[in-house]
Amino acid sequence: MPTATPEGPESPGPGLQEPSLDEQIAAYQREFGDLDPQVEKVVSALGRLNRRMNVAYGRQVAALGISNAEWEVLKTLVLAGSPYRMGPGELAKRLGLTPAAMTHRIDRMAGEGLVTRDRDENNRVRVIVELTDEGRTKWLEAMRMATHFEEDLLQDLSAEERGVLGELLIRVLRRVEHAQPDAGGRLTDLD
Repeated sequence: MPTATPEGPESPGPGLQEPSLDEQIAAYQREFGDLDPQVEKVVSALGRLNRRMNVAYGRQVAALGISNAEWEVLKTLVLAGSPYRMGPGELAKRLGLTPAAMTHRIDRMAGEGLVTRDRDENNRVRVIVELTDEGRTKWLEAMRMATHFEEDLLQDLSAEERGVLGELLIRVLRRVEHAQPDAGGRLTDLD
């Protein structure tokens, strides 16, 4: 079982202790003198936080019997709004996947009863992917679990601090989105 570290909730694995952020930054400065330690501390902390949150979310959805990849499809259909339907091409585009990877994912999810795939009644060439009641139930269960995790994650911050942190992160996100407008997808398919 992973052990606790002063800088974070877990080390990367048994016997593998991740260096503290200060140790990491000191090593970077030793090897690359032009490093701004304040910038590196923010970026490294965000990277570690993202990695650990992804692991936690992955464990939560796995406990529900779905994968992160399936969760992303459920989330995208819910975000589309009622009646929670989209074409597979639009799903693939929003998730940054190839059409082949999207087809594979939809096949698997349809087999699990999370989505249906039917021909559009108005255009028989077009396929529509729709969230099932089971898929919506899994999405709601995952949201409940995530809400508890996220509230616990931010428990040491006041409401005001949460607001300030949120605004600061949004400013950084906007900068990245402006500089890298095509970076919303993936470099490679995940499944």
